Amino acid sequence: MRASRLLSILMLLQLRGRLTAETLAAEFEVSVRTIYRDIDQLSAAGVPVYADRGPGGGFALLDGYRTRLTGLTAQEAEALFLAGLPGPAADLGLGETMAAAQLKLLSALPAGWGEDARRVSEAFHLDPADWYRRAEPVALLPQVARAIWERRRIAIEYESWERLVSRLLDPLGLVLKAGAWYLVARAGADIRTYRVSAIQAFREVDETFERPAGFDLAMHWAESLERFEASLRTGEAQVRLSPQGVRRIARLGPAAAEAAAAAEAGPDGWREVTLRVEAFDNAAVQLLTLGAHIEVVGPPELRERIHALASDVAQRHAPNR
Repeated sequence: MRASRLLSILMLLQLRGRLTAETLAAEFEVSVRTIYRDIDQLSAAGVPVYADRGPGGGFALLDGYRTRLTGLTAQEAEALFLAGLPGPAADLGLGETMAAAQLKLLSALPAGWGEDARRVSEAFHLDPADWYRRAEPVALLPQVARAIWERRRIAIEYESWERLVSRLLDPLGLVLKAGAWYLVARAGADIRTYRVSAIQAFREVDETFERPAGFDLAMHWAESLERFEASLRTGEAQVRLSPQGVRRIARLGPAAAEAAAAAEAGPDGWREVTLRVEAFDNAAVQLLTLGAHIEVVGPPELRERIHALASDVAQRHAPNR
């Protein structure tokens, strides 16, 4: 445990510069006296760490000192190779950069670890695109990513549901979801999401911006997904599902699968379930994918739409038509 802490202190001083004993003690949840002993151990091992006293003081490494020691465990190195997705990195224009970084990491690892880390990328492949879908072309993605990194305002022309619109944006982050890239950006006072493949024109503006205080991309994305799904599924449907329908309902999403699993089966094996659904026109199409393994009990409007849609399909596919 202490050896691991010594390595972590060394890496923190290398990455952050001067740190006080109190800061290090809080970081590792130990006493200040323990930190002083650890610093003495680093000095005894030949690490050029020195202390500045007084206000603004603390521990720091000698200017120019760098260590080749990564501080990684074998499992951490393997995880980094697994996380290095070649497809998304190439989309961002970082394919060669990622390959070079992996080579440097391999050269810095202890003997034997490098081969184990390399074997991870040979044994596991992550494909972020959904079934029967190809990743979308994203020609402008590297430029968008650069603007995010440089915190530079951008002007885009975007193909919305209704028309081509112009937007002046502060780009905050990129999200890869089911093979599609999305830009999270601030437009005026609002933070919105834009599909990168729908950006028809892109221009950097000679202005920088400040990120919103406390903005967390992952948290924002999770909350916006929850709001989006809730806004879509505003209706309810009462249905009966056969045993096979219970298994197939998962294609409509995890919420539908959980509702079906929680319902009790009747004497005939069918279950009565209440589902959250979209507008009835869309819901009718989605529910019909379960074929004869579902019966919509209500509301009557949805039942009528399914009946009309099924009748039209049956008529269109009647023999000798």
